[in-house]
Amino acid sequence: MSNTVYYIISALLSIGVLYGIKLMSDVKTAPAGNRVSALCMLAAIVVTLLRTDLQRGLVFIILGLAIGSLLSIFMTIKVKMIQMPQMVGLLNGLGGLASSIAAILTIAVIPNQNAFELTTAALAMAVGAITFSGSLVAALKLHGKMPQKPVVLPGHQLLSAFSILVVLVLVVLIPLRPNANSVLLCALLGIAGLVFGWLFAIRVGGADMPITISLLNSTSGVAAAIAGMALGDVLLVAVGGIVGSSGLLLTQIMCRAMNRKLGAILFGGANKPAPVPKAEPAAPAPLAQETASDTVIEENPEKSAPALPTESDLPQWLTEARKVIIIPGYGMALSQAQEKVKQLSDRFQQTGKQVRFAIHPVAGRMPGHMNVLLAEVDIPYDLLFEMDDINADFPQTDLVIVIGANDVVNPAANTAEGTPIYGMPILDAGKAQRLIICNFDTKPGYAGVDNPLYAGQANVLLLLGDAKASLDKLLANA
Repeated sequence: MSNTVYYIISALLSIGVLYGIKLMSDVKTAPAGNRVSALCMLAAIVVTLLRTDLQRGLVFIILGLAIGSLLSIFMTIKVKMIQMPQMVGLLNGLGGLASSIAAILTIAVIPNQNAFELTTAALAMAVGAITFSGSLVAALKLHGKMPQKPVVLPGHQLLSAFSILVVLVLVVLIPLRPNANSVLLCALLGIAGLVFGWLFAIRVGGADMPITISLLNSTSGVAAAIAGMALGDVLLVAVGGIVGSSGLLLTQIMCRAMNRKLGAILFGGANKPAPVPKAEPAAPAPLAQETASDTVIEENPEKSAPALPTESDLPQWLTEARKVIIIPGYGMALSQAQEKVKQLSDRFQQTGKQVRFAIHPVAGRMPGHMNVLLAEVDIPYDLLFEMDDINADFPQTDLVIVIGANDVVNPAANTAEGTPIYGMPILDAGKAQRLIICNFDTKPGYAGVDNPLYAGQANVLLLLGDAKASLDKLLANA
């Protein structure tokens, strides 16, 4: 295959991948977009094999493809939808690892590399190593195998700065000393990159995790593009650049939606520990009231306190509501209660109620997590509303039902300075006429910040326990 033909095919396949991404930007065409991009990537693999000398490595290539295919089929069967965020994190990491391996082989095996090829190979190895370790930490956090809250070590900033400085120095040294201790320099570079990725990822937690997943997706593409430069493969450069740029765009969109700066997430400024709340001063004693006969009668504080709603109020609340908004969260995903949510939505619509779903940008553990789960049970796309499109409607809403969400409706995001969620836009569920919260307990959410909605309010009814059991109670009274 001539270079000209290869360049034309590469351009067509790159355009195909871009078109698939465009289709994936709309929920109705997303499945078709996924198929288009996947087919283009399959064609890219075939084209790469056709223009490669397979005489010496055919057995290893076939073996690698077979193992990878079997593993992917196994994961397709075994991995549940609830585990998809950590699956995405793991795949990002494997992409970074593949780029690092390609870079190591470029430096250690291919002779007479020029300075550009060695520099790009070193960069690909560094970015790939950072992506690999950072993605593994993110996947383990999401899977509950590591602390999900931010972990800040003593001198964390200094350690991060030192590790990235070592990475930069080694990236410069490798092309300057191409034949001297190249294996040792590559090993040190890989270790430094792994350490920086680990240091970066362990201090991320709470609502910043979806942003981190998007960023690591971007770096996996960047690593592949740089590896393509080292190998002189224009198709790898193009596809890696597409993945890197689309991941970075998604990261920027997530940062804007979360009112975050990317630098604060990268260097830990968004993950300060929550301050210990100050004790509220005691309420003043009730004032005495004078009657016409000058008799002083002390007000009974128990009579003035509003009665808190209980489960006995469910039939009235559900019957009287005409406008309903449902807010899904990670607790719904953990309980796999989306089918019950669908039943509740259908029940409301059958009785003439207006039902909508409010989706926060970081509900769940990755962008679009809730959309995927709701689509899985065939909830119509036109019932799903993003935060900016529905937030103004909460004060006019009769009833809001929160299912397994905490941080995304936590009013403390507006007041609790120094906490991981401070400044994060939230769904204003507390402004609704009535609010039912179906959460497992009243402990702080993923970000570790207490939610004042749990403190007991006349318009807030708490249904604690498993989401499925709580939804069964709602269905029994709807």
